[in-house]
Amino acid sequence: MTQFAYFCGHEQFQPEELVKHAVLAEQAGFDMVLVSEHFHPWVDDLGASGFAFATIGAMAQATDTIQLTTGVVTPLWRFHPAVVAQAAATLDRLSGGRFNLGVGTGENLNEGPLGYPFPRYAERASRMNEALEIMRRLLDGEKLTYEGDWYTTDRAKLYSPPLHDLPIFMAAGGPKSAVLAATRAEGVITSVRQPEVTFERVIDPAREAAAAAGRPSPTILASRWSIHASNLDEAWETLGAWRGLRAPGRLEAVDPMDLRMRADEMDRDEVLSLYSAVNSPEDYLDVYTPLITEVHADIVAIQTTAIDQEATIAMLGTHVLPALRSL
Repeated sequence: MTQFAYFCGHEQFQPEELVKHAVLAEQAGFDMVLVSEHFHPWVDDLGASGFAFATIGAMAQATDTIQLTTGVVTPLWRFHPAVVAQAAATLDRLSGGRFNLGVGTGENLNEGPLGYPFPRYAERASRMNEALEIMRRLLDGEKLTYEGDWYTTDRAKLYSPPLHDLPIFMAAGGPKSAVLAATRAEGVITSVRQPEVTFERVIDPAREAAAAAGRPSPTILASRWSIHASNLDEAWETLGAWRGLRAPGRLEAVDPMDLRMRADEMDRDEVLSLYSAVNSPEDYLDVYTPLITEVHADIVAIQTTAIDQEATIAMLGTHVLPALRSL
């Protein structure tokens, strides 16, 4: 049965607001909150950048049943993969076994400000291959001595281990990451615009790689962005904190001011066209139904931004989730 996640974006909301949103998402009937992890936001004028691990710890205490998943953290520079495993295990204990670890190869927006390099994908993938092995083995209880090309551990062990078999999900937008996720992690996180493209570039390569490696087919967590607004002017206002997300050079940028300036030089209608516009429960159903009926995702994540976010969460719980579950 499909599960449903609500996206909590640290790039838009302050951490105390996100804790409230997690509580509201649980009350609305969501199965999971997907919590972003960033050092810098996408724009400098409207963005936020709380420390996700602390926010999730507060969410764990404020909620009772909803799962908590990073969407996503990069275990390559700012955080040694063993430290990410330690954080994941701690959050799992604080939540009573409700935490899942989502990871990705990142953006320079989060590494460059601290003086770390942001190399080409080949090195990032090589680092992630080692990081996934280290995190998996530590989370499984091993005392780990590891000597890789990028990371080293010396008899490292988690003495506050997770309470459940904690899965690792990896973000993938193309076949290389999909294969890595399928062979090293338990799930794939992917953002969907066109279902057929997602199948070709992510889902099919992941399933084929898992089968070839004799592993179970990975859990598919599919997300899609939507803007809840009644007209174009309101949509642009609503998108404020996220408008740098689609700006040119977003992976290499360091300063959110640069992304904001680039986004504001773009044609407004062009930027808005990159998101799904919604203005009613029926619109939400039109946007997210394909993730169930065509993508057949195990977990569907609703990434949405609105002028009144709290009212939108309530509306999703009352009018949208029941209809999606009936599918």
